[in-house]
Formats: sequence, C-alpha cells, structure tokens
Amino acid sequence: MSVKIRQRKNKNGSTSLVLDIYHNGQRKFEFLKELTLQKGTSPAIKQRNKENLALAERIATKKAHELAAGDFDIVTDTGKKTEVTKWMQAYVDKYDKGDKRNMQGALNHFKTFLVENKLTGLTFGRISELVVSDFQDYLISFSKGEGASSYFARFKKMMKRAYKENMMIKNVAADVPTIVGKARKKDTLTPDEIKLLWNTPTESDQVKKAFLFCCMTGLRWCDVSMLKWHNIQKESIVISQSKTDEDVTINMNGTALQLIGKRGKPDQLVFELPTANGANKTVKAWVRRAGIQKEITWHNARHSAGTNLAFNGENLLTIAAILGHTSTKHTQRYVKAAQALKQRATDGLSVDLNPEN
Repeated sequence: MSVKIRQRKNKNGSTSLVLDIYHNGQRKFEFLKELTLQKGTSPAIKQRNKENLALAERIATKKAHELAAGDFDIVTDTGKKTEVTKWMQAYVDKYDKGDKRNMQGALNHFKTFLVENKLTGLTFGRISELVVSDFQDYLISFSKGEGASSYFARFKKMMKRAYKENMMIKNVAADVPTIVGKARKKDTLTPDEIKLLWNTPTESDQVKKAFLFCCMTGLRWCDVSMLKWHNIQKESIVISQSKTDEDVTINMNGTALQLIGKRGKPDQLVFELPTANGANKTVKAWVRRAGIQKEITWHNARHSAGTNLAFNGENLLTIAAILGHTSTKHTQRYVKAAQALKQRATDGLSVDLNPEN
C-alpha cells in the first residue's frame, strides 16, 4: 500500500498535483484540484506553491493513514474527534431511501437522549456499548413495541455505516440485540367518552377543543398545532400533512365545525396550543378527571377517529383517504380495533343457556 504525490504539467504552464494510490493490488489517481502549482518565479508564487506542496503532503499522509486504518481495524483520528450526531446528521441529509423520515426520527431521539444524560458532544472515540444499551432502554421507556424497534434498528444501521467508514475500532452497536416487539395496543375513545370529555372541565379550553377536533378529523398533533385558517375551506380542511408530505382534504362534520368556532384571519392559528409535552400533560389530567380508565395521549385522538369510522362501517379505502395514509397497511389496525369492539359488544348479549343442575 502506498500513497505518493505526482506532478503533471498542464498546457497553460501550471502543474497539477495528483495522489497516486496503490492499495489491495489496484492503482487509482485522485487530482487535488485546489492545489495547482502556478508558473512563475515571483516570491509570492514561490511561497504559494511551497504551501500547496506541503498541504498535498499532509493530505497524502492522512490518506495513507486512513487506508491503513481500514486494513488493520484502527480508528482514524477523524473518528476519534468526530461528534456522533453531527456525522449521523450528515448521513441522514444524504440518505435517499423511503424511510428517511424514520432515520431522522431515530437521530432526533438519540440527540434528546444525549442531552438528558449530559452526553452532548459525544464522539466516536468515546461511544461505548453501554451508551448504546442505555439508548435502547430510553427508547423502550417511552415507545414500546414497533416504535422502539423501528427507531433502534435505524440507529444501528447508522452505527454500522460509521464503522464501515472507520469511525470506530469496532461496531459497538452490533452486539446489542435489536428490540423485537409488536405494535402496542392503543386505547380508543368511544363517542360516549368523547361526549363525557366535552362535559368535563380542563385547564385549557384550547387543548380541549383541539383534541376533540382531532377525534373528529383524525389530524395528527403536528398538523393540528400548525393548522391555520387558510387551511379551512367551508366544511373541509386542506393541508399537506407534516408526516407524509401528502396533500389531503378532510371533510368536517358538524361537531368539528362547532369546535373551531368563528373564522379568524388567514395566517392566524386555529388553535393556540402549548408544547406537545404540555398538551399531553393536560390531556392525561383531563381524562383522569373524567373518570376514563384508559391510557390516552394526543395520538389516541387520531386512533379513535380511525377506529370509530371503522366501527360505523366505513370501508378501508375511505378511512385511509381521510387519515392521509399512503397505503391501507396502517389503516388495517383501525379495522381490527373496531372488530374487537364489536366482539365485546356482542359478548355482552350472551346468555347462559345451560340448564341449571
């Protein structure tokens, strides 16, 4: 293995500097386009050419070191000093596959984990299997089942790529088993429970109206929190959903129209809401105050909308269109939830016909 600097004369009298790289029985050349030696004998030109040659030598030395690191599993100086999240963000920015949004989600959770554990600025030189395992536990703590599994699998994918690029001596995520879990069963609110919530006081009237609006329309938090009056057109909502970037039109029923009230200015928010965390705290306290024994967060409003539509007999394609799903894969879970509700309702009609002994 060798890396040498070659000089090639150009027609205009200048000289190009080229890295002659011989590695694993193959030779290739890399032009150092920004380090051309200029023709001339003035002190300024001589000094600039001298500096360019010195820089080319440093580049050649670094290249040789990186190739050797790959051959002998030695972490490069670049890897020791590179912040994990910065490298991952650059990786995600260039990522062009269909799950790019999920890759960014995994990275966002890792950034939050580092902040909460006072590990900001973590470099590949300091990351360990223990840190990866702790991150896995962090994901499980707030997103059980397929959510945690999906995020952790994508995090491991980024770590594997970093290892292949010699950011680490070993892939510290390789031996931490990927979480395997099924989708967590989500509680839904029945129409009677939604009515009960409407009649139950809460700390924020805006949170109450926005949450129940999501129960009527199936909007996500990210969409309802940014909903403006120009998105409201007579009896429908026209938005580009934040999660899918798909334009959807959602018809509003009478309850949804009642919840939004009097129209405001086009660029004014329909609902003045706190942070997502603050809104969820309000919802949980509100649900407890109503005496509803279910685990309810903001996303359960969307899940309730889908399940209630299925319970009332809407077909799969209609529900998918209303909720802005790009396929019926995720919509199917609402149909299953509705079937379970119908089964429980039917079970309530059962009568023991066995004769008494």
